[in-house]
Order: sequence, then C-alpha cells, then structure tokens
Amino acid sequence: MPAGVLSEAYARLHRSGPEWGEDQLTNHGPMAVEVMIRRGYAAQVDRWVDRYRSRLDDLPGSTSAIGERDWPEALGDGRRVADWTAYFTRQLAAAPWRDVLATWWPRLLPGVLAGTTHGVIRVGHAVRALLAGAENPETLHELAHGLAFWAARYQSVPASAHPAGHLDPGTALDALGRIPVQNGRVAERLGQLGDLPGWPAGVAALRPATGPEQVSARLADLVTAATVRYLAHGHASPVLLVHTATAPNAVLHTLPALPRDLWVPSLTAMWTTAAAITAAYAPPAGPMTSRVTDVPEGPDAAADVVDRAMRHGDEHVIKFTDTAAEVYTRTGNRDALAAAVHITTLIDPVG
Repeated sequence: MPAGVLSEAYARLHRSGPEWGEDQLTNHGPMAVEVMIRRGYAAQVDRWVDRYRSRLDDLPGSTSAIGERDWPEALGDGRRVADWTAYFTRQLAAAPWRDVLATWWPRLLPGVLAGTTHGVIRVGHAVRALLAGAENPETLHELAHGLAFWAARYQSVPASAHPAGHLDPGTALDALGRIPVQNGRVAERLGQLGDLPGWPAGVAALRPATGPEQVSARLADLVTAATVRYLAHGHASPVLLVHTATAPNAVLHTLPALPRDLWVPSLTAMWTTAAAITAAYAPPAGPMTSRVTDVPEGPDAAADVVDRAMRHGDEHVIKFTDTAAEVYTRTGNRDALAAAVHITTLIDPVG
C-alpha cells in the first residue's frame, strides 16, 4: 500500500468532521481512499479527495476534555466528537494501537449502530491499513477519528436474543420480518423493532459460533449473504442496505487485531445489526428480480467491477464493490459481481 499517498489523503480529510450537512451525512472520505489505494488506484486519490472535500464541514470545536473517569457520560454525545478525537489521540500516543483497540472494542461494541455502522466501518478500514503496514502518525490519527466517531454516535441495537438456532446467515436474513412503517429516520425505524412480532426469535434463529475458530467463517457467510441479497433488495434503500454487507466485512478484517475472546461477541453484534437494518429497510413486498446483464466474466471479473466502481466515483459504490469483489474472489458466486454492477444503476455517478 503506498503509505505516502494514504497519509497525505488522511491528513487532508482530517481537517473535516465525521459528518456534514443538515442531515448529518457521514464523511466516507477516509474509508473510500483506503479502498482506492489498496485496490491500486492511488493515482486517482488526490483528485477524488479534491472533489469530495468540497461537500464536507469543518471538524467541530472542542468543549471539554474527556477523562478516564467521566468517559461513560460522553458516550453517544455527538456534540463531543472533537473531545473524543483528542482523547483517542492521547490514548494512541501513550499505548500500542492494538492495546487501545482491545480496551475500547468491548466498550463500544454495544453501540455498534453508531452513525448507521459507520463508526465500526471507519475503524475497520483504519485497522486494515495498519495491518497492511501503514503504521504511521496519520493512520493512527485516522484510527483515533474512527473510534471517536463511534463513541460520539454510540447507538445500541434494540434488545434481542443471542443466536441459538440452526439457520445459516442467508436463510436467517430471509426469515426476518419487516417493520410495519418503513419511513422516517434510522432511529424511528429501529424503534419499531421492539414491537415487531418475531424479532427476538428471528435474531435467535442464526446458528451460533461455539468458539472463536468458527467466527471468521460465520462472518464471511454473513457478508456473502448480505452482498448477494443486495441484488434483489437494494432498490428499497440503495445506500442503507449497503451496510448489511460492509459493516460485518469491516469487522471480519479487524478480527486479526482483536483478542480472540472478543470474536464471538463481535459476530453476535454484527449479526444483530445486519438483521436490524434488514428488518427496517429491506422491501416488505419481498425480493425483486434484477435485470443485470453486463456482469464481467473471466479471470479479471473482480478487477473489472472494481474499475467500474472507481469510474462511477460514489463512495458507497466504491466500498460496496470492494466487499462484493472480495466475496466473488472467496466464493466464485457471480451474484456478488452482479450486485456490484447493480449498485451503479441505483446510485447516481459522481459528476
């Protein structure tokens, strides 16, 4: 990974806050550039960042320092994202990043829905860069920003059961019910889950991992199922349903940096989160037959869909296609490539 290009891009993007606009849309810049560079598109990063930064807001100002005793009071307070960024910057300067991650992962995991999962996704991309060798001040600062966003937007998934059934992730997602009123913001939709008949049973239906050694495979199966399902369900919410695949994929790639005793809780949290987004946003009328006809073939098929995403330019398309290409490489399932093509028809390209 060209660490110099990534460091420069991070430095430029860190002048902006984690959200922008009146609707508090998430700043995807750091996540997208990590994908672009890892996929061999470093030469396009500078221009992409130029265009993307024009929409972003400045990083909010600090209010008061967060300390070791009062941090629980600051969880979920979006006004204190700058305070959290300063806090994690200090933590990462004082201890190895893996130790900081191991301490804070279980503290933040119950609030994994933060920023519609963008907190954990941003952390996952930073960890992926660190594991690839980009262990430098800018990448550590990116990890601080990711953890800070997660902490500031900490949001729990409505209470449900732990996986205890016999279904694989794809079948379990298919069996989930839908909230009765599919409109409104994320919090309004997820607030209906507690009254959804069968919600706890639907979450419990997943076959659990009995130990850490099964977690990677189960998470990979969840990523595969969510990616392929996008082909028939993505039209209902082209942006939100992306995260049923990209969030568990971020956790899948973070596992090597985490203590093994955190793996099973991570799977449970990501399955519950993917189930919640599915119940709140997947079409209640069921799947739609997608007419994707121009799916690449041959040994370069995965690279071809990635190149299409880079030419499209949208940050969600880039991140979802990165995940879909991984799924295809791992499984050979061409529906993953079809899903990557399909998203380019649902989200407008960047002009």
